[in-house]
Amino acid sequence: PKTDIVFLKVHKSASSTVMNILFRFGETHNLTFAFPLGGGYQLYYPHHFLARFVQGFSPQSPRRFNILCHHMRFLQPEVQKVVPSSAIYFSILRNPVQLMESSFVYYKGASAFSRVRSLEEFLRQPYRYYDPASGDRHYARNLMTFDFGFNPDGEVSPERVQLMLKAIEASFDLLLISEYFDESMVLLKEMLCWDLDSVVSFPLNSRDSSTKSPLPESVVEKLKAWNRLDWEIYAHFNRTFWERIERDIGRERLRREVRALRARRAELARTCLQGTGSVAPKDIKDSSLRPLQHGGARILGYNLKQGLDQELERVCRRLVTPELQYSSLLYKKQFPPQPP
Repeated sequence: PKTDIVFLKVHKSASSTVMNILFRFGETHNLTFAFPLGGGYQLYYPHHFLARFVQGFSPQSPRRFNILCHHMRFLQPEVQKVVPSSAIYFSILRNPVQLMESSFVYYKGASAFSRVRSLEEFLRQPYRYYDPASGDRHYARNLMTFDFGFNPDGEVSPERVQLMLKAIEASFDLLLISEYFDESMVLLKEMLCWDLDSVVSFPLNSRDSSTKSPLPESVVEKLKAWNRLDWEIYAHFNRTFWERIERDIGRERLRREVRALRARRAELARTCLQGTGSVAPKDIKDSSLRPLQHGGARILGYNLKQGLDQELERVCRRLVTPELQYSSLLYKKQFPPQPP
């Protein structure tokens, strides 16, 4: 199994669920994580990543970490200073239309969104609300482009788009697609030589459907145009994703593996969870399993069954521990507080 990994955690793209998979694998195999200084949750995002943002990094000591997966704005020469040269690089993309709809609800406080009631209103006159000079502009335009380290307000010439796609291809071994999450996990498992249980997961940091509404076709087209760079990235790597599946796995085996993954997830849900799945934040009984609530979204969580034996309880709890709590726990393990 591969143990040196860089995961670019793109916002609102099922990346918290992928992070849980990496946290569990790293914990099980005693791997080290490149944590933000002081145990924070983001690597000084939205600044471009620098090696000195990582706890325990020093230019003098050539210490390398196994897994880098906290939110960052990608800058490969700096990333290479903190992970082994053999590291596998991957990320996950989401359809920019749904991504922006999700971003609008989740980052309602962002300067571009705070004065509008709806996405439609924003898209009617985006430049009335959107300021390319504001520090949080990226939440409102080409968020994936920004996370990959590029300018979200860059021109959309075919030459520029090609350069960007080539640069991403040169840096990343694999780009997953969140709309095809299970297929993505099969591909990831294949590339990392991991077993099925290592990539099985429950959806984390997802919001309840009461805040989701279908978008009219006219809005969809405007969203694509407004997030044109993101759309180019998504369209390109959605295509190469399926080419990769054909080449490395084949449709028939893919179907078998996806079936096995879903069956295992269902089995774990029956074993671990009270009820059938996720619940509203107010219904989560164990406060240590309550995810951070943000913006206008209601982020769902889980209740574990009572009376599980110790080992099973540990496995189940890890599957449903929200990102911030899990990150803190692993940080304390890797950097134990010094006794006074």
